[in-house]
Amino acid sequence: MTQDRKNGIIIGILYIAAAVTSVIAVISYEPVLSEQWYTAVADGLRTKVLLGVFNDLLLVMTAVGTAVMLFPYLRRWNEHFALGHLCFRFMEAVLIVVGVVSILGLLQLSIHYEANSIASEENLREVGYMLQAFHRWTSMLGPNLMLGINTAIYSYLLFRTGLVPRPLALFGMITAVLVFTAGLLEMFGVVEPLSAAKGVIALPVGVYELSLAVWLIVKGFHKKNLEKLKAK
Repeated sequence: MTQDRKNGIIIGILYIAAAVTSVIAVISYEPVLSEQWYTAVADGLRTKVLLGVFNDLLLVMTAVGTAVMLFPYLRRWNEHFALGHLCFRFMEAVLIVVGVVSILGLLQLSIHYEANSIASEENLREVGYMLQAFHRWTSMLGPNLMLGINTAIYSYLLFRTGLVPRPLALFGMITAVLVFTAGLLEMFGVVEPLSAAKGVIALPVGVYELSLAVWLIVKGFHKKNLEKLKAK
């Protein structure tokens, strides 16, 4: 097995890991993103929330990993575009981490609520709602807008290089526009963060990433086009 074949498998595994960890994180955060978020620790859900934090950190590592692993291949066609993808992927990761901090803040406030060490419950809830809003904005800016931009860039480069089937890369560009649009619609209040409408618009990008992952694991990069790319 060549190193390029191994790299393709690694990238595919990272994409799958990113999808799985992101779903687990969303589900695990429900206790501190609900209206009764301050009772999360009292209800015995601290571990569940921390599991979500752990998975978000894994998501950051896998997301950055895909960008770093793809960069040596994409840069052979257009180094500026490839660097742009890498930068926007890092920006997405940074926003996810910032969102994690807001989750930890909510969890800490919930701990104080359980211990009855908060002087004013009204102030507690106000700070909590602010942190929830903070997490909502980072989720919209990172896994929607930044994801849309970096997906469009690397899918375009995959299309031009022919390293994967061009119809698959074209599908990726379409899904990038959709997830970016979902973020814009949420930003302007047209759709809610966890609404079915937004899910329908944003879901295709997940389908694309999983399809790309399976292709890279099973087939790898197109050998003929890879050789042409290396000959440049």
